[in-house]
Amino acid sequence: MTTRTRLLDPAVGRAMSALSAAAKKGLGDPALAELVVIRASQLNHCAFCLDMHLAIAREHGVGERQLDLLAAWEEAEGVFDERERAALALTEAVTVLTGGFVPDEVYERAAGHFGEAGLAHLIGLVVAINNWNRVMVGRRIPPGGYTP
Repeated sequence: MTTRTRLLDPAVGRAMSALSAAAKKGLGDPALAELVVIRASQLNHCAFCLDMHLAIAREHGVGERQLDLLAAWEEAEGVFDERERAALALTEAVTVLTGGFVPDEVYERAAGHFGEAGLAHLIGLVVAINNWNRVMVGRRIPPGGYTP
């Protein structure tokens, strides 16, 4: 019998953690990184990652208003700056891929705020959290296992 609570082979877990850490470090803005991972986790319905990253976001000074309105960021004018909005739009486009591609205007908007290196780290972060979401949702890992 396999257990859903055991996450991954340790080597896979270390590799995924390394990607997450490198992407966050390269992005250079811990608060923005948490907004990105929370938004992707909302889209993917990952309760474990939401629970964990909401706590981390608060540690990095992300305000309750932003956390409360993140699911409706497009309509929350004045709550998220243009750089955050570009990152969130790219996060959604890469996470959902409804049309099969990231729309050019979404990509170009993010590129204008992040540059080539920053964009690589942002996309890497979105890819990393999507991987984690799929592991946690696929294994049905419940929230509550993270302690700061």
